[in-house]
Amino acid sequence: MTEGQERHFCIHWEEVLGHGRQKEEMRRLLSRGKLPHALLLAGPEGIGKRLLGRVLAAAVLCPHQTEGAPCGCCLSCQAMASAAHPDYYELEPEVRGKGTKLIRIESIREITELAARYPVMSDRRVILLDEVDLMNEPAANSLLKTLEEPPGEVTFVLVTSARSALLDTIISRCMPVSFGLLGREEIASFLERKGVAAGQAQDLAALADGSLGKALQLVAREGLAQRDNALRFLEGLPELSMDTVWREAEKMGAWKREELAEWLSCFNMSLRDMLVLYEDGGSQLIYQEDCRERLASLLPRFPEGKIFALLSCVREMQKRLGTNVNLRLQLEGFFIRLKDVMD
Repeated sequence: MTEGQERHFCIHWEEVLGHGRQKEEMRRLLSRGKLPHALLLAGPEGIGKRLLGRVLAAAVLCPHQTEGAPCGCCLSCQAMASAAHPDYYELEPEVRGKGTKLIRIESIREITELAARYPVMSDRRVILLDEVDLMNEPAANSLLKTLEEPPGEVTFVLVTSARSALLDTIISRCMPVSFGLLGREEIASFLERKGVAAGQAQDLAALADGSLGKALQLVAREGLAQRDNALRFLEGLPELSMDTVWREAEKMGAWKREELAEWLSCFNMSLRDMLVLYEDGGSQLIYQEDCRERLASLLPRFPEGKIFALLSCVREMQKRLGTNVNLRLQLEGFFIRLKDVMD
């Protein structure tokens, strides 16, 4: 196990929201003894890929699994549920100092050595690599060798939201399982079961854009407040002054990267909704249905060409956010570029 993980895992297929076809495919392969030694779970962020990987691991490790489902009662299942199974290992990127998240070759060597050991409780080991697209080149080459010649009785589960960032040779040695976005109603119903008021659940589900993980983050961080913050900034953009640029850059430069990424996502979503309003005259469903009138009122000051230019600025800022940059300086440049578009 990696340090700092949750102390409880869900280990039943039905505990993971959606993805019925993918669940059935993995269960069928496991029940028939045809599960490959390496799987690649690929799809958008926050839709439950890692959770499904853990359930699959519980089923692989359970000596009493039936039709690809763990029994939930044996010592193996109990150990997996408490995130303490000796034959399950989870690797994720790490941050060193002020650097970006990476999976380094030392970590891949560690799991290769671990995979070669005899299992302790079950018949084999399961190793899950989360955000595997964040491997550096030496780590990727090392993993490739491990996948080509597995060192023992081991199943590898690779999880990624950026499949195209992986080596083609790694992809070719895994069975791909592709995932799509969750439905808005699925997410809203889940949030309501967790105690979120119905109207707010619908709004948060729309903002989540198919990602349950993002929806839960929005709940924890008062995501509607963040959305309203981004929308107010958009409303004031035509009159943006340099004093506001410096003030907002100083304030937001102190935010965590996750908070800033969330703000950018909300800002981007408002721009996308405005394009939809331009396209169909207002009849089509937009993400922020509760803000339709506010967004529609902005259209006279935001020609389509400017909206596309603003979206391009946002995409560039989102890319820079993933690198080791000074956030305040990047925000100053970002806001100035937005101002230039509107001038």
